[in-house]
Amino acid sequence: MQKNIVVDVAKGSIAEELGIKRGDYLISVNGSEVSDCIEYRYLETSEYIEIEIEDESGDICIYEVEKEMDESLGILFENPLMDQIKTCSNKCIFCFIDQLPKGMRSSLYIKDDDSRLSFLMGNFLTLTNMKDEELNKIITYGISPIKISIHTTNPELRVTMLNNKKAANILKILDRFVNTNIRIDCQIVLVPDYNDYEELEKTITDLQRYYPVVRSVAVVPVGITKYRKGLVSIKPVTQEQCRDHINIINNFQKDFLININTRFVFLSDEFYINGKVALPPYEFYEDLTLLENGVGMVRSFEKEILDELDKINELKIDKNYSIITGTLAYDFMKEIAEKIKKKIRGIKIEVFEVQNHFFGQFVSVSGLITGQDIAAQLGGKLTGTVLIPNNMLKSEENIFLDDYKLEDLEKELQIIIKVIETNGEALIREILESANDGKTDSSHSRKT
Repeated sequence: MQKNIVVDVAKGSIAEELGIKRGDYLISVNGSEVSDCIEYRYLETSEYIEIEIEDESGDICIYEVEKEMDESLGILFENPLMDQIKTCSNKCIFCFIDQLPKGMRSSLYIKDDDSRLSFLMGNFLTLTNMKDEELNKIITYGISPIKISIHTTNPELRVTMLNNKKAANILKILDRFVNTNIRIDCQIVLVPDYNDYEELEKTITDLQRYYPVVRSVAVVPVGITKYRKGLVSIKPVTQEQCRDHINIINNFQKDFLININTRFVFLSDEFYINGKVALPPYEFYEDLTLLENGVGMVRSFEKEILDELDKINELKIDKNYSIITGTLAYDFMKEIAEKIKKKIRGIKIEVFEVQNHFFGQFVSVSGLITGQDIAAQLGGKLTGTVLIPNNMLKSEENIFLDDYKLEDLEKELQIIIKVIETNGEALIREILESANDGKTDSSHSRKT
């Protein structure tokens, strides 16, 4: 019988009141073994449930729980999925993991294609390894929203791009979700000479027919590293192609906005930045459900900065900051730095661009910057407090993608590095907190 280990219990929760504690095991819910986290979440929403718990001494208790509908028990499990991760069976021509160099930490090479991770963490599925019973579970349990990597609705082309004969039936699978409450966010990785131009137009047209089940589509450019030896030859999206596809998507958006009251399909910020085209305004991105695809990230960050600066009435900070970023966001972050300096007197902010030598010239996002590239390019240049976004580091660990430790980088460059969340509020909060750290002559007031 499966035992799911309790790793923590939320303070003030039902589980804490029952005396459930770290190290206990969940044996069953309502008399049945729980197969995975989705089934558990579904059962947990009931107003009355029975849970069977075994403590570390082997004693077993059955707790009868009456609670509010959708109220959580407050149990966190050692394995959040409560089962083995479902890995990807594709061999996509554009797979970023296949383009990683050898010798990196093993977790970076895991290819997941798991509906539970789509629901819990926003990971994208291809649906090529999903059985009918799993699709039925999504519908029965109302797992929504889910994220699906479509890439193309052309059956033959999708088989080619995913290198999987099961990839052809994507529209038949989408048909299963019609007339349900499931909502789907789709992703298209644009690969020149494969699913661009006319193929892209056909895919968008096909997907729009599923609205509102398919509620949005994000188009992102293919990422290419220098480690593609032995892989299918593909090209990066050029500046001209970026501009072409901006025009294509603009036409769709105008039509969709009139007919279904949403722009429906959106391009990631990279298309505008690499195409040297001004980004749309913040309001253009509607409810910002596609931020994880880099859609609207720049305007969202900018708005967060401006909203926080607007709360400041008067502020003076005599302190230096160095902000590290990738080539994609470099010009934008320089603009942000100027906005901050205009509002906060005395502050000095310099933005430093890091070229991605580790992965290659076509990788430009800050989240893929390595410690060794920072050390090689910025030694002796950084002053004051150095700020980096937390997406440069492994989740909950101060380690870069190349296993370079943050503390080792600090020692090597003889600097202090502050890791902040990747949002504008966190950046301004770091600056404001420094105004009261006792190490700087500052005076400030906030609007009420």
